[in-house]
Amino acid sequence: MPHWKLILTYDGTPYNGWQVQPNLPTVQGTLAQAIHRITGETVLPQGSGRTATGVHALAQVATFSLTVPIPAANLHRALNRALPPSIRVLTVEAVPEHFHARHNALRKTYEYRILPCIHDDRICSPMLAPYVWPCRFSLDLAVLQQAASHILGTHDFTSFAANDPDQATRNAAHPKTNEDEFIGTTDPLQPNQTQPNERNVISTEAAHGLIVSRAVEKSASQPPPSTNPTDNIRTIFHSIWHQQEDLLIYRITGSGFLHHMVRNLVGTFVEAAAHRISPDEIPIILAARNRSAAGPTAPASGLFLVEVEYE
Repeated sequence: MPHWKLILTYDGTPYNGWQVQPNLPTVQGTLAQAIHRITGETVLPQGSGRTATGVHALAQVATFSLTVPIPAANLHRALNRALPPSIRVLTVEAVPEHFHARHNALRKTYEYRILPCIHDDRICSPMLAPYVWPCRFSLDLAVLQQAASHILGTHDFTSFAANDPDQATRNAAHPKTNEDEFIGTTDPLQPNQTQPNERNVISTEAAHGLIVSRAVEKSASQPPPSTNPTDNIRTIFHSIWHQQEDLLIYRITGSGFLHHMVRNLVGTFVEAAAHRISPDEIPIILAARNRSAAGPTAPASGLFLVEVEYE
């Protein structure tokens, strides 16, 4: 059974995040529909992590298995023809059956982009607005970097994690994996139990409905959440701000990321750079292990998944 690894880039603006949801456009659901349109098979591609509504990806990784043999080049070309322009497949390669986009990820890199709009004469172009945070605070780049340096190393990031009701269930199922803002642990769906000449009987819309219903059923069948404390410890290898023309850009690499963690970090760093808190309060906020101790959540539009690293 061919097992495929894709690297995708997408504009997250028109989607309600990565994960498939009933009656809502999502990247995962759109990709599953494209695969069905090409092969007639109903599968749920597994991403390296969930990106939230409005978050973008320069190199999201997805894996799935098919029963039909198809050359990689043909699958690559067909996917880009079937997908909307907001999603492009950069690479397609066959990988061992045990390879999983999320479970095998070692490091992930995100980037956040801010366009300072302090003065009324600074206008954020509508061509740029979906991809930045047009921020009206006066920001001190040196303070941004001072604040960001405090999170290097291994810490408990509970203070920077949004509430994620599915996390305890996922930890019970996969205690050693990095969740990386991912909601749901649905395994790849089995292909339709149809004969080869019957693959196209089910419509793409019906296939999408089947994908959603199976995902919901799988979620409902998960064991009850563990009573053990949630593991919110992550290791940050790289945390740095720099200026690129008019943009302030934050780049972070870590072993994994909690729900909305990067956006909560950025929101807190901005509070420091706007001189609302001291950058030296970051270790205190980490130690508090309380979301209310940290700053607000930065808008989704400025966030990009940049790279996923594997062995």
